[in-house]
Amino acid sequence: MTTRVQTKLGNYEIMIETGRVAKQSDGAVWVQSGGTVVLTTACAAMETKEGQDFFPLTVDYREKTYAAGKIPGGFFKREGKPSEREVLTSRLIDRPLRPLFPEHYINEVQVMSTVLSADGEVQPDILAIIGASAALLISGIPFSIPMGAVRVGMVDGQLIVNPSFEQLEKSDLDMVVAATEENIVMIEGGAREQSEKIVLDAIQFAKDHIKIVIALQKDLMKQCGKQKQAVTPVELPEDIKNKVESFVGDRFLKVFRMPTKEQRNDGRNLLYKETLALFNPEDPNFNEAQIKTCFDKCEEHYVRNLILDRGERPDGRGFKQIRPITCEVGVLPRTHGSALFTRGETQSLAVATLGTSRDEQRIDALEGEYTKRFMLHYNFPSFSVGEVKPNRGPGRREIGHGALAERALAAVMPTDEEFPYAVRIVSDIMESNGSSSMATVCGGTLALMDCGVPIKKPVSGIAMGLIKEGNKFKILTDIAGIEDHLGDMDFKVAGTREGITSIQMDIKIEGVTNQILQDALQDAKEARLKILDDMQKAIQTPREELSAYAPRITVIKINPEKIGELIGPGGKNIRKIIEESGATIDIEDDGRVIVSSTEAMASKIAIERIQGMAQEPEIGKIYQAKVRKIMPFGAFCEILPGTDGLLHVSEMAETFVKRVEDHMKEGDIVTVKLIGIDERGKLNLSRKQVLKEQQNA
Repeated sequence: MTTRVQTKLGNYEIMIETGRVAKQSDGAVWVQSGGTVVLTTACAAMETKEGQDFFPLTVDYREKTYAAGKIPGGFFKREGKPSEREVLTSRLIDRPLRPLFPEHYINEVQVMSTVLSADGEVQPDILAIIGASAALLISGIPFSIPMGAVRVGMVDGQLIVNPSFEQLEKSDLDMVVAATEENIVMIEGGAREQSEKIVLDAIQFAKDHIKIVIALQKDLMKQCGKQKQAVTPVELPEDIKNKVESFVGDRFLKVFRMPTKEQRNDGRNLLYKETLALFNPEDPNFNEAQIKTCFDKCEEHYVRNLILDRGERPDGRGFKQIRPITCEVGVLPRTHGSALFTRGETQSLAVATLGTSRDEQRIDALEGEYTKRFMLHYNFPSFSVGEVKPNRGPGRREIGHGALAERALAAVMPTDEEFPYAVRIVSDIMESNGSSSMATVCGGTLALMDCGVPIKKPVSGIAMGLIKEGNKFKILTDIAGIEDHLGDMDFKVAGTREGITSIQMDIKIEGVTNQILQDALQDAKEARLKILDDMQKAIQTPREELSAYAPRITVIKINPEKIGELIGPGGKNIRKIIEESGATIDIEDDGRVIVSSTEAMASKIAIERIQGMAQEPEIGKIYQAKVRKIMPFGAFCEILPGTDGLLHVSEMAETFVKRVEDHMKEGDIVTVKLIGIDERGKLNLSRKQVLKEQQNA
């Protein structure tokens, strides 16, 4: 039996249907808005795997190319590994779902969202988030708190819910907000230097519309929801809990106060071994997994109480205190721009590289092909946290952190007309103890400035944390790893002195209030400005000169009608210029010719050749012309490459000309003036007027 609910959300109707397809999954919904359709399914394992002590949630979002009426490119002609956008959307769905599952539920769960139809107007990612919540709600999986999401844009100062692709291009805000009926559970977005107030207004605007989505899901669940699977809390033996808690006590504080992360890890491991030694491994009731769980919970309880009740942070910092910052630029001799940003025990080596339009990333998306001229890639090698792991390429976390930092910096990048380079930043994390993505934003800004990229303003970023019990909460500035791991929120904010350019919030509890968001944004602003002060001690403004190793790019504008002549038959002309000069030349359809080379002379030669071929003849201008052909009535002279004009005998000299050959021969260079262009485009030249002007002078 098919069940369908629908309502209006923004400019479009949104419909959720179940019971027609994928009926063997635990929950499946067909979500449609406009001509965009997303199928989302949810399945869960019946039993928990033996020895499993975590919640294995997997979320996969995939886009079928047939959804946009396309056949995949490449040799195999079928969808391959997930694209970067598919990975980012999978994370976008996963992050708000995860905190809403019951604490003790650890059965394996898989949520799959597939885009079946795309109209190029309604964005499918929001439908996928809504579909994930709806599929879980109507299933027997113990997920019972409905969650909705919307995208918020802002065009001409007006907030818009779920803007189209076209509206987003003009929008000053692009923010995805996910929430339950009461609280915000996830924020992800970028802005063009918007104030904290505008961001808060956008969040409230989103919440008002999310309530419409949640009401729709509750209606669907009421009509066809299944009985939820019971979750039995895991109770640890009281004797183990009491023994571990009484021994550990304040010993954690001594560990937290150790000066380095390595010493703290060693101290924690030693404390665990001492705790384990309290128990007899020969005892038939000995269970190390339970002891470890008690130890971990004791650490979590201690850290949270230390912050909430004693007003202290594990490392002794104040709640708004940022760890020591050092900034270095120009650290690598042969790169175009480089920087080393260190905050506490988190360090990013950021390197900026300039390229030509040929280096732009070409992306084939459902809505059409486009190029990216600014790219930021983030790498998190295992040595940054002192671990041994195989290098399998970037994972979902690395792709997500890179996208967050890229969005933060994209808002201040110069336009193509201002700076016609492709720009790539690579952030390699050298060490990590909290918010390496925000270190990437700071390091990336420094590298761009060292490279000479004329960014509008420098950008910095900070990660905020939260410890919340009931109505009591503490907001933490610049969270370290343990505060992130044992805390309730990871709230990253990046921006300039004027406003926010990127924002991301993830939580581990059921939601956060408006007051928490407001306080966190205000503290983040203070920290952002302090970090910018430290960064600008290393470099104030972008360097005026590019690195000697960076390509030099010059843009020449020619008449688009001259493009064919410049290229020549089979590319003959342009190939000749490239061979003679050694420069790289790209020609755009609008008449822009982009010349790039690391050699100044190569660019000069190429530019002169191009300008010579593409120049338009100007009436009244004097040219050094080459005599091409002698005729009884005058001479045809080439004033520009491929452009000839007639020098008539009457305009050849101040006296009567009986024979042209008495005054010039083929191959001679003569000074002439263009005196007219007739209706057929023929050029009339005069040597007589030039001679008269010279005599008068």
